[in-house]
Amino acid sequence: MTAYWKANQRRLAPLLFLAPGMLMFAIYVIIPIAQSMWISFYDWDGLGERVWIGTANYVELADDDSFYTSLKNNVIWLALYLLAVPAGLLIAIFLNQNVRGIRLYKSLFFFPFVISQVVVGLMFAWFYAPNFGLFYKLTEILFGSGTAVLADERFVTYGIIVAGLWPQIAYVMILYLTGLNNVAPDQVEAARLDGAKGWRMLWYVILPQLRPATFIAVVVTVIGALRSFDLVSIMTSGGPYGTSRVLSYYMYEQALSEYGYRMGYGAAIAVVLFGIMMIFISGFIWKMWRDETER
Repeated sequence: MTAYWKANQRRLAPLLFLAPGMLMFAIYVIIPIAQSMWISFYDWDGLGERVWIGTANYVELADDDSFYTSLKNNVIWLALYLLAVPAGLLIAIFLNQNVRGIRLYKSLFFFPFVISQVVVGLMFAWFYAPNFGLFYKLTEILFGSGTAVLADERFVTYGIIVAGLWPQIAYVMILYLTGLNNVAPDQVEAARLDGAKGWRMLWYVILPQLRPATFIAVVVTVIGALRSFDLVSIMTSGGPYGTSRVLSYYMYEQALSEYGYRMGYGAAIAVVLFGIMMIFISGFIWKMWRDETER
């Protein structure tokens, strides 16, 4: 055994270091995903006996109007949430400058990231509140009648997304600030000598060096947009009339709330959500891999 270890030490040592992390990943990620997929083929309340029903849960999803409402809202979340990436980049570039008071500005922009999503939800719920909310009062002054955003089917989803974008932009900003610290100054100086500045400098010199930060920013933003459970739960509980539901919240309603206890149906929703998430993330990983191989 000792002879085998000495002969293969370079090959085995990395595997030994990776083994604890891989074991935890398998226990807490891979196995639960597989179990969710398996449960989605059953009719089960979480306590009693499971009854195999095959693809019946997925067939029911295909005719479920609440599912399509949740799916539509998730698409809106995803489209608007990706605005956090360019917004975070622009703020990071501003905060990367050496100007007077920059530490204060960094603290103000960093603040949303360190507070709980529960606090964010409550703050914006008060901000939108009818009669006394700041936003309600502003719309009342400007348009003559106030807008109760969280009680209006037309605006409720967009109001929650704005609340989510506030801390998400701060998170993306931190990722880009870290990336900007690793930008090669010699490349920037060489580009300046060649006459590059402004958007040309950003597009051709800075952004290519920020690809790792961009990858992480897009991945965490996509994941945040697709799960988006906490703010919906805190601010509206899916209302009014279920119009602000997203897939993660609808899954909770069906599987774990007093409305459902349908673990199999909830698991089917979770599988669909996981599939959508993997499509977006895998597509972006493939694009980054193709760009790297073409360089």
